[in-house]
Amino acid sequence: MDIQRFIGGNLEANGYVITSRSGGECFIIDPGYRPGVFLRDVETRKLKPLGILLTHHHDDHTGAVNRLRREWDCPVYLHRLDAYVWPSDVDVYLEGGETLDLGGEEIQVIHTPGHTRGGVCFMAPESRVCFTGDTIFNVDLGRTDLDDGSPEDMEKTIREIIDRWPNDLRIYPGHGDDCTMKTVRKINREFLEIVEGGRE
Repeated sequence: MDIQRFIGGNLEANGYVITSRSGGECFIIDPGYRPGVFLRDVETRKLKPLGILLTHHHDDHTGAVNRLRREWDCPVYLHRLDAYVWPSDVDVYLEGGETLDLGGEEIQVIHTPGHTRGGVCFMAPESRVCFTGDTIFNVDLGRTDLDDGSPEDMEKTIREIIDRWPNDLRIYPGHGDDCTMKTVRKINREFLEIVEGGRE
C-alpha cells in the first residue's frame, strides 16, 4: 500500500490517500482541508477513487468532503452514530466489522468510540497499518470532553481493542506523525495510564 499524507488547517489535521498495490485505485481518508491537493494527487497519478472514508464527523476531518464528492462519483463512508450529527449526506453507514477492498487488499473497519460515539479506525492487516483518526496519536489520545466524547468509552476502546494491537503495527493518526505501537507503548503516557491502570 502507498500512503500519501496531506496536512491542512490551523489544527494541522492529517488527510490520506491510500493506493492499492496496482496503483490504479485509492481511498481518501479524512479530507478535512485543502480539497485541491487531493484532487491534484488523484488526477496526477490517474487514480480511481473508490470512496471517502471518515474516521469521525468533526469538521477538521470532513471539511473537504462535499467539494471532492462533486468531482468524483464515489461513496462517503461514516459510522451511523456520527452520521446522525454530521450535516452532510452519507452513502454508506458503518457499524464496525465491515471489510472494504482496495485492489485486493483488505481494509477492516473497527468501531473505536471515545473521541466521538461513532469513531472508527481503518486497519490494513497486510500492510500492518491502521488509520486511527482522533482515537490515538503517537503521544496522547483524542479528547473526550467534546459533545459526544466519552472517557469511559475511550478507556474501553484502549483496553479492549488498541492494547491488543501488535508492536509492529504502524498507526497513522488524524494529527501528528505516524509511529509503531511499540513506540506508543514507550511514549504515550495517556495510553499507558489506562493500560497500566487496568492491570493493577
